[in-house]
Amino acid sequence: MNIPNSTLPRIVIIGGGFAGIALAKKLKNKKVQVVLLDKHNYHTFQPLLYQVATGGLEAGSIAYPIRKVIQEYDDVYFRLTNVQEIDTKNQKVIAEIGDLSYDYLVIATGSKTNYFGNKEIERNSMSMKTIPQSLNIRSLILENFEQAVLTTDVADQNSLINFVLVGGGPTGVELAGALAEMKKAILQKDYPDLDIAKMEINLIQSGDRILNTMSEKSSEAAEKFLSNLGVKIWKNVRVTNYDGRTITTNSDLTFETATVIWTAGVQGALVAGLDGKALVEKVERIRVNEYNQVAGYDTIFAIGDVASMESEIFPQGHPMMAQPAMQQGELLGENLVRLIRNQKMVAFRYNDKGSMATIGRNKAVVDLPKYHFSGVFAWFVWMFVHLFSLIGFKNKAVVFLNWVYNYIRFDREGRLIIRPYKKKSFTTFTSDEV
Repeated sequence: MNIPNSTLPRIVIIGGGFAGIALAKKLKNKKVQVVLLDKHNYHTFQPLLYQVATGGLEAGSIAYPIRKVIQEYDDVYFRLTNVQEIDTKNQKVIAEIGDLSYDYLVIATGSKTNYFGNKEIERNSMSMKTIPQSLNIRSLILENFEQAVLTTDVADQNSLINFVLVGGGPTGVELAGALAEMKKAILQKDYPDLDIAKMEINLIQSGDRILNTMSEKSSEAAEKFLSNLGVKIWKNVRVTNYDGRTITTNSDLTFETATVIWTAGVQGALVAGLDGKALVEKVERIRVNEYNQVAGYDTIFAIGDVASMESEIFPQGHPMMAQPAMQQGELLGENLVRLIRNQKMVAFRYNDKGSMATIGRNKAVVDLPKYHFSGVFAWFVWMFVHLFSLIGFKNKAVVFLNWVYNYIRFDREGRLIIRPYKKKSFTTFTSDEV
């Protein structure tokens, strides 16, 4: 990988997400050599991916170059590559661009969409974990409306303008709210020759309430907000299959739709090479101790979504969110320095600062340790927290100005088909009809 030799301990970080970036920042100008590996050359602010998918923001406003993050750090290097395997015996990382030895390895590969083994759903539905996936969703939504204008078959037309979101967590709720606002304020103007009133937004939740990781008060408020926006919420319904046209469930309920966005679950994004005893089956996370050391290894650590630190309070590991990832990354930076100095490491303790979700204009829910509130004030709190969390002043300014413009104009000008996306499994008309 053309990394200079060094007499300092080499720390290799796989992943430039919240956890990996937090760790790299903490190791700034310490007496170590740091090599950060990622398959993208940018950090993604994932909480705002749904706004890219619905035209509220451009992709560049929620991405930040990794090299710009580390450009003033001494002895810190970035390589653009996909890591294929970890050679734990020889302490090497095997990647597409070559091998790299390490003294300490940190796995911060994050998470990916969990389809629970259903290959047909995986093949025919859309996921939203990356910027390219969000752009695909944006293109598909707009392309479906363009196709709906052309087709005269009522069933096909309805299928094209009906949307099903599977999973009632924050991503599904926020995406449903954004689509509902597009229906209300934008799509009827863009497509006057379509009956937008027939557009359906269905949110399917397998449990008995949406936002089930938040308080019941917030769940009830979010459900009320979505219902008032025209979103149909289906609880205690589990999707069993989707063939590209029809959704089947564990009941007699079915949905005819050309667009299914799967937000029902996530699992760790593993890297091959670790002993099976260090892995948590089904959720594909890596079992770590209170110092984020991988079970069975002294020099390998895992942080963020991919790490499962099981405890009495969190028997299934910490929630797969940005907060635990950043906190683990920051503490591990300090602990690695302590370890190199032969000092005792400090055990991780998660500081839950709360959670929040936005449903749309002037509508959000916020859970703080001692307070739960919703409505306009919660919406402003949500905006402030997300603006503050973005990396880079330019991104903060661009996002803020976009939000102000969208609020005043009731508009989302990012509804552009920049990179066309065509689903092979759904065809509404023949070439003769075009």
